[in-house]
Amino acid sequence: MGGLTEDPAFLATTFVVIDFETTTPAGYPAQPIEVAALAIRYEEGEWMTVGRSASLIRPPAFAPVTPADTAQTGLTPEQLRQAPTPAEALGVLDRRFTAGNRYLLVAQHAATEANVIHNQREHCPALAHVDFLDTIPFAKHIFPGLPNYKLDTLLAHFSIKQPTDRHRAYADVDVTAQVFFRLVSAADENAQLGDLAALVKSAGRTAKCNMPVQGGLFDI
Repeated sequence: MGGLTEDPAFLATTFVVIDFETTTPAGYPAQPIEVAALAIRYEEGEWMTVGRSASLIRPPAFAPVTPADTAQTGLTPEQLRQAPTPAEALGVLDRRFTAGNRYLLVAQHAATEANVIHNQREHCPALAHVDFLDTIPFAKHIFPGLPNYKLDTLLAHFSIKQPTDRHRAYADVDVTAQVFFRLVSAADENAQLGDLAALVKSAGRTAKCNMPVQGGLFDI
């Protein structure tokens, strides 16, 4: 391969592909009903899975699962009634992030996952401080000119088989990871994005918790 996968910073990073399924209650931000994460590292010329996590999440009363949610994800109110609370599910995931290690989250349209995490940050303070790589601008940089950069389009472009349970978090994480692998490989083969810093500049997204807080106009 090329420069990107030989960069010490890239090799020292654990990439965590993450996906949420949510409800979208009127007047409230999206509420998670499922989360999945796949931790991967590039070692000795191949991708290695170093961790995996998945959980249903019981939504609050103001954000019930609707028929539209069920049609999209297959999840029903009955399935989620006994699921862990957001504090429980995200707390378990948060404890997987070890202080001192270098992480980047990977997501398709990372703004969605970034907003969910930020809104749930009290339950996952470590996770909320991890920055993102977004596969959409990554793909636009490496493969300009595709009709669009939706996940299904990228799966078709890379001849990645559609999972039967598409729109479940664990299935979407798996295929997003496959897209990420293809993009990294293409970046190496085409000698694009020679190191992690270039990748972050092209496709990175800063976690909201890491953004500087702008003081009020009349703060003293």
